[in-house]
Amino acid sequence: MIKSMTGFGKASLPFKDKTLQIEIRSLNSKQIDLSLKLPSLFRSKELELRAQCAKFIERGKADVSIYFEQKEIEKNLNINTTLAKAYYHELKKLAIELQAPVDDLLTHILKLPEVLKAETEELNEQDEQELKNALHLALQEFSKFREAEGKNLEAEFSSRISTLLNLLQSVELLDKERATAVRNRIEKNIEELINKERIDQNRLEQEMIYYLEKMDITEEKLRLKVHCDYFIKTMLEEDAVGRKLGFITQEIGREINTIGSKANDSAIQKIVVQMKDELEKIKEQLLNVL
Repeated sequence: MIKSMTGFGKASLPFKDKTLQIEIRSLNSKQIDLSLKLPSLFRSKELELRAQCAKFIERGKADVSIYFEQKEIEKNLNINTTLAKAYYHELKKLAIELQAPVDDLLTHILKLPEVLKAETEELNEQDEQELKNALHLALQEFSKFREAEGKNLEAEFSSRISTLLNLLQSVELLDKERATAVRNRIEKNIEELINKERIDQNRLEQEMIYYLEKMDITEEKLRLKVHCDYFIKTMLEEDAVGRKLGFITQEIGREINTIGSKANDSAIQKIVVQMKDELEKIKEQLLNVL
C-alpha cells in the first residue's frame, strides 16, 4: 500500500492545569530527518519520544512539536523574599551613597539571579503514559493523512502505467511491419548499387538475418511489460515501497531506452519519447512515496 511522505497529525490533551498540544508535519526526504521540540518538563523523555516518532514516520523530514497552550509567564513563580530584601537594602545603601535614584530598585532586583524561580514540575508514571497516549493519537492521525495522500498517488501511478502499456501495444503493432519494411529497403538499396545477378542470395540472407536480429526488440517489449506489471503488484504490498518502486522504474527506463535505440524506426521512436515523458512524471511523484 502506498503512503505519501507528506503528512500532518494533531492531538490535544488536558494535562494538569494546562492543555498539551502535539503537531506533526513531514515532507519528503531520502532518510528520516526528525526535529523534536519539547517543553523542558519532557526533556528527560526525549529519547523515548523520538524513538516512538521514528517508528511511525520511517522516512521523511518531520517536525514534531509538543507544547503547552498556557504561556510561560503564567507559570507559578516563587520569590526568594529573604534574598530580595538583602539585595534591596544593599542596593539602597549604594544608591544613597552614589546619590542615585531609588524609585525603580524593585524592578532591577527581580531580574537578579535566584530572586525569581519557577515552580519545577516532575513527571510521574501517569503523566508519562498520558503524554505517550497523546503522541500516539497524533501519530495515528498523521498516518491516516499519509494513507489518504498515498491513495491519490496510487491512482496516478496506475493511470500512467496503463498509459505505458497502451503505448507498448502501439509499438508491438508497428514492430510487426518493421522487419518486412527494413528487409525490403535493404534489398532495394543493394539492387541499386549491385547488379542483381551478381548478388549471392545465401550470403545476403545470412547478413539480413544477423542485421534483423540486432534490431529485434521482442525481449525488451516482454521485459517492459513484466516490469510494469511488477510495479502495479508492488504498490499493493503492505510495507513501505517507495525505494522498491524507484528501482523498478529504473528497469522500465532501461527497456524503453533500448527499444528506442534498437528500433531504427521513426514512428516507434516517437512513441518511445511519449513513454519517457510518462516515466519521468512517475519518477517525480515517487520522490514523495514512503
